[in-house]
Amino acid sequence: MKSTVSRAVVAASVTVALGLTAACGGSGDDDGKKASDPAKSAQEDGGSKPTAKKPSVPTVADLEKAVLAKGDLKGYKVEKMSAADMPSETYPADPAACQPFADMFMFASQPAAKARVGRTLTGPDALDATVVSLALLAHEEDDAKKVMGDLRTATKKCTAYEHAGSKYRDVAALPAPKAGDEAVSYKVVGLIEGQKTPMSFTVVRTGTTLAAFYSINLLEPKKFGVPTKIVDAQVEKTEKTEKAGKTEKAGKAGKAGK
Repeated sequence: MKSTVSRAVVAASVTVALGLTAACGGSGDDDGKKASDPAKSAQEDGGSKPTAKKPSVPTVADLEKAVLAKGDLKGYKVEKMSAADMPSETYPADPAACQPFADMFMFASQPAAKARVGRTLTGPDALDATVVSLALLAHEEDDAKKVMGDLRTATKKCTAYEHAGSKYRDVAALPAPKAGDEAVSYKVVGLIEGQKTPMSFTVVRTGTTLAAFYSINLLEPKKFGVPTKIVDAQVEKTEKTEKAGKTEKAGKAGKAGK
């Protein structure tokens, strides 16, 4: 019979799986850096229209406010992922068409995110060995759209690949949730602890922020998939936090103009 101890082993195994390539390179990351300032509108020159102001890119502090926390989902345990579990460097995948999947396995992307935060969630059912990891990645909006486009293209061109000494097979697109501005979902089958283990991924873009979800069940490999309630809760919190941030900035701008 499964136990909470078994779930602890599963959680530890997931951390190992996510950290597969961490030892292959440096541990440096851009997470501690502030995101670049939003572009300023160009001044009118010779009657030309000013350039539209770009959306601001969230900082690590902004993402920490937006990511799911204890109490957001009743009964779920939420733990912070360390920087070591989310290496910023990316490594070549073979074939190259699968690179977006190899990157997202580590919650990385090309172009690289300006800021990232990660969490691991385990549910209230002690007999359910499903573990979900999620990350918020902040990009310039055009870069965020590119990452999504590359993932979507990869679901059509990639069926199997090798990355950092590991092999992944049976890559296939899954139905994407109707969430955020756009979303993509897919599955990958990897070899973990000697058994074929399906892993499912869902990535949702909300403006400049990508919410990436990874789900695995080592005790019952055929039981996998990112729970809809986790995706919905995270996207909703991201949208609310973004809206609150815009309202706060608008208020400060109004006071400064008086």
